[in-house]
Amino acid sequence: MKITFLGGGNMANALIGGMLKHGFAATDITVVDPGSEARERLQQTCGVRCVGAVSELADAGDLLVLAVKPQQMREACAPLVGKLGSALVVSIAAGLDLATLSRFLGGHRRIVRCMPNTPALIGAGITGLYALPEVGAAGRAAADRMLAAVGSTVWIDDEARMDGVTALSGSGPAYVFLFIEALQQAAAELGLTPEQGRQLAIETVQGAAALAARSSEPAAALRERVTSKGGTTEAALRVMMEAGVKAGIVAGVKAAEARGRELGKLLGGD
Repeated sequence: MKITFLGGGNMANALIGGMLKHGFAATDITVVDPGSEARERLQQTCGVRCVGAVSELADAGDLLVLAVKPQQMREACAPLVGKLGSALVVSIAAGLDLATLSRFLGGHRRIVRCMPNTPALIGAGITGLYALPEVGAAGRAAADRMLAAVGSTVWIDDEARMDGVTALSGSGPAYVFLFIEALQQAAAELGLTPEQGRQLAIETVQGAAALAARSSEPAAALRERVTSKGGTTEAALRVMMEAGVKAGIVAGVKAAEARGRELGKLLGGD
């Protein structure tokens, strides 16, 4: 299967690196990127073919990955019209719906929309995917195999929910980093060294997430088990609830979802 990446940024690097570890051949991958530094880095680290423009391609290959920023998508897709054939197109751009992408691609309909997140850079990502009916089972399997090279995959049955996926898992690492940042600040104010605060904060988050992943119980039940009546954890959670921590997180995710829909309309407008 011949695979073309339109864009050679961080997420493209993560995907290509994961794919090579999972049996994809470097000789089957071509990257189109106008930046000479990006091309040189990919050629040196991954051994894939790199070109500076779509005009240097005979066609888009069997699978085309749209890995450019949403605001650049319309311009980037224009040279692809007429070169797609029956290629499967996989977009990792946030906000842009499949109707818009199809329009940018001259009416092409074999498109999968997906939203990976930054832990894909270390093979620990999770990606939500949605496909048009024209993609079919084989196309879905091909897209899943590629994204599974950098983490887990979750198929969504309603495209309207993809902005929610973006808000939850696409933006989610930033929420976790904010929590770690807050724990480290608290550690410093309690007299711990920066090194101690960093280790305690990060490994606590890692351990709690691993415990939640291995348990069949809901997170609320796990939280209650750690919270002894009249104890230190109860005191902390009471203050956090009074400060609106949980409500703020829920509201923030909803704000991200709304902004995603808004940006999609702005970027996809005629």
